[in-house]
Amino acid sequence: MYIVIEGIDTAGKSTQLDILKSKYKDAIFTKEPGGTELGKDLREMVLSARAKSKIAEMFIFLADRAEHFEEIIKTNKNHMIISDRSFISGIAYAKDFPLEMVLKLNAIALDNTYPDKVIMLELKKDELVKRLSLKENDGIESRGIDYLLEIQQRMRSVIEGLDLSYLIIDASTPINEIEIKIEDFING
Repeated sequence: MYIVIEGIDTAGKSTQLDILKSKYKDAIFTKEPGGTELGKDLREMVLSARAKSKIAEMFIFLADRAEHFEEIIKTNKNHMIISDRSFISGIAYAKDFPLEMVLKLNAIALDNTYPDKVIMLELKKDELVKRLSLKENDGIESRGIDYLLEIQQRMRSVIEGLDLSYLIIDASTPINEIEIKIEDFING
């Protein structure tokens, strides 16, 4: 089973992934961008906002996704794979391009292979403001609250628009309640 956890920065993905790692010890845990050796370099390019062109940024994500699919998803298809982000984030962050085009490019990068289950942790504006104020922001987070909320809405639209099994959770819910919802969804 291929499971992805989506959400904008500070939504609590890392916390829930740590919990899942303690429960699913045989699962393969990965992330996009950065789940492969090449991906680590590409991730640094994205987070440092080195690409000035939106097209270049989108293709960096796509290069990472294709490499990640080849090295992680395809070679481990008989295992449980749990990923911190996926093509859904890539499509959301490529918000300046037509959705249909970005979906097609991602389908190529993924050889038309999509997650079996998608979990999205969603933040309300006031909670996002609070969480961002508690940390130093990277190049993506520095684009602002409205930008992140727009990305979050696009993630939700992509998830709801595709024929995928998904669960959207209010990220301000207590951690242990989120944990139970996720585990029920994975095992259900």
